[in-house]
Amino acid sequence: MGSLNFPFEGKPEAGETIEVAPGVHWARFPLPFSLDHINVWLIEDGEGWAVVDTGLRGPETEAQWHRLFEGTMGGRPVTRVFVTHLHPDHVGQAGFLTRHFGAELWMTREEFLLARLLCLDVRPEPPPEAVEFYRRCGFSGEMLETYRARGFGSFALGVTEMPLGHRRLADGDTVEIGGNPWEVVVGRGHSPEHACLWCPALGLLISGDQVLPRISSNVSVGVSDPEGDPLTDWLASLEAVARRVPDDVLVLPSHNEPFTGLHHRLQRLAIGHQRRLDLIMEALDEPRHAIDLMGPMFRRKLEGSDLMLAVGEGLAHLHCLRSRGLIVREDGSDGVRYWRRLGA
Repeated sequence: MGSLNFPFEGKPEAGETIEVAPGVHWARFPLPFSLDHINVWLIEDGEGWAVVDTGLRGPETEAQWHRLFEGTMGGRPVTRVFVTHLHPDHVGQAGFLTRHFGAELWMTREEFLLARLLCLDVRPEPPPEAVEFYRRCGFSGEMLETYRARGFGSFALGVTEMPLGHRRLADGDTVEIGGNPWEVVVGRGHSPEHACLWCPALGLLISGDQVLPRISSNVSVGVSDPEGDPLTDWLASLEAVARRVPDDVLVLPSHNEPFTGLHHRLQRLAIGHQRRLDLIMEALDEPRHAIDLMGPMFRRKLEGSDLMLAVGEGLAHLHCLRSRGLIVREDGSDGVRYWRRLGA
C-alpha cells in the first residue's frame, strides 16, 4: 500500500478556480470554524455547469458565488446542484442556487428529508430529551446549563430555504454529468446516506466527507438516533469504497486538497478508529461515564461545540464496542449511564 500524493501545489483563491481534470474545476469557500474551508466542484455540463456541494449560508459565500458566475462560469447557468450530504457547509447554499437558476437539487433521499426536517426545528433552548441525553453521558449541572444556553436548531441558521423537492440519488445509480457517466457510491456513518460520485472515464472520485486526506470525519451518536451504531456503518463503508473504486483515482475531497492514494487513506482511517477503540477498552479498567472517556480519547481540553462533537464520537465508539460484544452499558441509581468491559 502506497502513500498519499497531492498533485496541486496551490489552492484556489476566493472567487477563482483550479481545473483539476478536463471540465472539472475546484473552488474553495470560507467557513467560520476551526476547519476554515470547504471545497466545491464545478463540472461543465452542456450549456452550463453542474455544482457539487454549495458552501455555508451567508453573505460572504453568496458574494463568492456571484464572482464565480461572472468569472470561471462565464455567465453560463447552473444546470444541476448535487449535494453529497446534509451538513450545512454542503447544503447551505443549495436553495439559493436552485432558485437563482431554476435548477434541480440532486441528493439521496435520507439526506434530503433529514435536512428539510432539521430546518423546521429551531428553539430558544434544547428540549428536555436532548438535555437528558447529555445528562446520561455524565455532564455536570454546569455543563448542562452551558448546553441549554446555546439554543437549539442551529442547522437552519446555516442553510438557505431548501427546495420542496429533489431528484433522488441512490447507491449504484449512474448519472451523466458533462457527457461522462458518474456512479453514486453511498457511504454511511458520517451522515445517513452520503453520496460520493465516481467517474471512471475521468479517473475522479468526488468523496465529500467520506474520505478526507488529513483529518477523519466526525462519526457521532446524537439525540436523533441515540441507540445508533454509526461507527460500524462507517467502517463497513470504508471497505465498500475500497472494493468499488480503484486506488489510482484522483480523490476530490470536501476539505484539504485533492490527492491520490485512496486505498492507503481508507486503510489509515480504519486503523485510526481501531486505535481509539483500543484506547477505550484500556480506559474501561473500571466502569466509567461517557464524559470520562474524553481525556483518553482526545488528550486535549474540549469546550463548546468541540466537546459536543467529541462526546458524540465517543458514544459512537462505545456503541461499536457494544455491538462487538466487548462492553456493556448500565444505568446508575441516578440514571447516569456507566460503561464497563465484560468481565471487568
